[in-house]
Amino acid sequence: MRTKTKTMMNRTKIGTALLGFALVGGVLGSVPALAQPQSGPQSGVVFRNTVTGEALDVTQGKEGGRDTPAVKKFFETGENLYIDDKSCLRNGESLYATSCSGCHGHLAEGKLGPGLNDNYWTYPSNTTDVGLFATIFGGANGMMGPHNENLTPDEMLQTIAWIRHLYTGPKQDAVWLNDEQKKAYTPYKQGEVIPKDAKGQCKPLEE
Repeated sequence: MRTKTKTMMNRTKIGTALLGFALVGGVLGSVPALAQPQSGPQSGVVFRNTVTGEALDVTQGKEGGRDTPAVKKFFETGENLYIDDKSCLRNGESLYATSCSGCHGHLAEGKLGPGLNDNYWTYPSNTTDVGLFATIFGGANGMMGPHNENLTPDEMLQTIAWIRHLYTGPKQDAVWLNDEQKKAYTPYKQGEVIPKDAKGQCKPLEE
């Protein structure tokens, strides 16, 4: 009787162990599926609507322009690698003229919309490139609607680089520039022409 009881207890222990292994295997087996990267850009920066403060979904809007090294860097750190790149300034000038100058003026001096070339900002968050990107992407008050349907994130970064190039205020207030960039910074002078074949990170815009 004792032998039979002992045998049954051993079988119960083995069965319990096997069940445990099966459960653990099932849980562990599901981990890789959960760990797979999600679709769309992964962002370390949370972009928020300039007016409401709600988080913006940067996967929405015009297709393309989300997988460039500059956009990936910007989404992760908020640093705009195009800020002093001549090839990107060349493109940014054209993009700004098409999408922004009608309201903000050819030199960002202000027109129907506020000026963007001095150290006064209607929305203080726009002192940073993250804040300015959020305003361009998600819009703000008045006539400033979202531009995510006509500009890709990469094009927005090029546009921001041009807006910063038009800045005429004190260098110490240009928080988007690092110390080295502040020393080298020279604002746009009317008549300045950036060569079409300027070398850098940005390819010429398609005609």
